[in-house]
Amino acid sequence: MTAPSSVAAARRRVLIVEDEPDLVRGLRDALEFEGFEVVAAGLGREGVRLARERGPDLVLLDLMLPDMNGFSVCEEIRATNPTIPVIMLTARSQESDKIRGLEVGADDYVTKPFSVGELLARINAIFRRLQRIAPREEEIRVGACTIFPRTHEMTRKGKKVPLSFYEVELLRLLHERGGQPVTRDEILEKIWGVSSASSTRGVDNVVVKLRKKIEDDASNPRHIVTIYGTGYKLVMGG
Repeated sequence: MTAPSSVAAARRRVLIVEDEPDLVRGLRDALEFEGFEVVAAGLGREGVRLARERGPDLVLLDLMLPDMNGFSVCEEIRATNPTIPVIMLTARSQESDKIRGLEVGADDYVTKPFSVGELLARINAIFRRLQRIAPREEEIRVGACTIFPRTHEMTRKGKKVPLSFYEVELLRLLHERGGQPVTRDEILEKIWGVSSASSTRGVDNVVVKLRKKIEDDASNPRHIVTIYGTGYKLVMGG
């Protein structure tokens, strides 16, 4: 193995919710070697409890658990901690499962079998992006919405609305471009950290979710605008 990553130097805590003991042992060894603290649960309900009590910095969540499915676990974790990154681990590769995972708040989706190196790269990419967020980053205003990137929250007409990690990152990227179009391939590379050869469907699904939270009429968006054949741009006012 290579030397432990500096991203994990602060002893970030990873919660593994997985019922395969051999996989848990392998992940624990790899993560602890990289400098992470590891907490593990073999049942979904136990995972929800540990997420609440131990305050992990990231969750690795199996989709197929003995007592409840990973979608429900993710929803319950998101209800109490909307900002924690969640990576789903599953042997199911259907696109519908990936879409549902994004809809309940998963930040990434890794299909079994996967290499530990790939998983560690995804984990470290998420933490690097989190480290780039300035402690007092100014809010982003879009129409009637005010987005607070640091806390992954948004207020819309006086009501608080939680945002996922990737929703915040997408808004930030579009905001940085000052109303100029950003391609789907660039969004995929800069936010998900994968090449443009991968499917851009995940980008479109995050946009759909964001429109439901931001737009007055998600079917006729005025703020997150599609540039056909290219990608998206952000219109602040209106």
